[in-house]
Amino acid sequence: MLNPEEEVITLMKKAGIDLVATLPCDRIKNLLPLVSKNFPEIKMTREENGVGICAGFYLAGGKPLMLIQSTGLGNMINALESLNVTCKIPLPVLTSWRGVYKEAIEAQVPLGVHLPAILEGAGLAYTIIDEVEKLHQIENVISDAFENSRPHIALISPKVWEASECCAWQGAGMPEKPEVMERTCSIFLKKEVLKPVMLRNDAICAIASELDDEVTVTNLGVPCKELYACKDRDLNFYMFGSMGLVSSIGMGIALRSEKTVVAFDGDGSLLMNPNALLEIAKESPKNLIIIALDNGAYGSTGSQETCALRYIDLEIFANACGITNTAKVNAREELIKIFKKFRDMKELALIHVILKPGNTNAPNIPLSPEGAAKRFKEALEAKKN
Repeated sequence: MLNPEEEVITLMKKAGIDLVATLPCDRIKNLLPLVSKNFPEIKMTREENGVGICAGFYLAGGKPLMLIQSTGLGNMINALESLNVTCKIPLPVLTSWRGVYKEAIEAQVPLGVHLPAILEGAGLAYTIIDEVEKLHQIENVISDAFENSRPHIALISPKVWEASECCAWQGAGMPEKPEVMERTCSIFLKKEVLKPVMLRNDAICAIASELDDEVTVTNLGVPCKELYACKDRDLNFYMFGSMGLVSSIGMGIALRSEKTVVAFDGDGSLLMNPNALLEIAKESPKNLIIIALDNGAYGSTGSQETCALRYIDLEIFANACGITNTAKVNAREELIKIFKKFRDMKELALIHVILKPGNTNAPNIPLSPEGAAKRFKEALEAKKN
């Protein structure tokens, strides 16, 4: 007879899951090593980031799943609504449901007890699994997500694991942790601040002029409209919401597709989800190029100043995250030259483009989010290497 943890693995395999994005919870510590052993795994630093990664992986033909503590749903709901629901992108999410059963941590209770009502109010499908005999419902959670192109969340009570004899956590062994860990970090980084001469539209059109069969993912708002006006292609994925997940979606696509993926991200977007660069550096997909369009402003909301204008250098931040192939440019010719170099190099790279603030009058994209996503997925499937 299988332990509950082993049963979950069996159900996930049966469903054809081929990527699992995880964040740990004490209640599923015996499940996590089994996931690592049986599936390709992305160990996330923030749950919302996993929504983007899994969306990209699905768009490229994969079948991802998230495994998290239920508290992470708090920072996922906007992304689930504005990306998955709006674009009809499926995502099964298995959560360790805290705050409802023998909970010793008081801070877990307020969100935990209200999660069913929150999910109900958000119109998100969910299934409560509060007995080990109900674990088979995971199969329906996964199938419903993919058959109906929507998120479906399983709230799995700690009671399910209570009588398990699984010892995978102990068997995996704990990493060695000396009582005293000495670390030394001494870094001096200096970058020249280049005078901006281009608008964002100039940079987008410069890269677009060099595109052939590359995949693009573009930040929501005006950047999307500018790329559409400059060079619409079936292989352009346009963002309509979920700010901060551009590069995460690009990473997900790059992990599943052999095509070069170009992520048109922005300073405001990158600063909203800086974890994205950490996870991208950790996985280092060789076919991902991030174009960090930095005009020091939130261009789509009135050009309010971002922290990138005075307080943080995005190239240095990318270096600190572990992305080593970077460049800073401010002119069209240099941007095209560096883009071609990184594309031919076939290594993870980031180009920090210093820009003047300002928008063009590009019209709205005449595509629905669902239609744009469907067109993109079908084009990528048809043009697989």
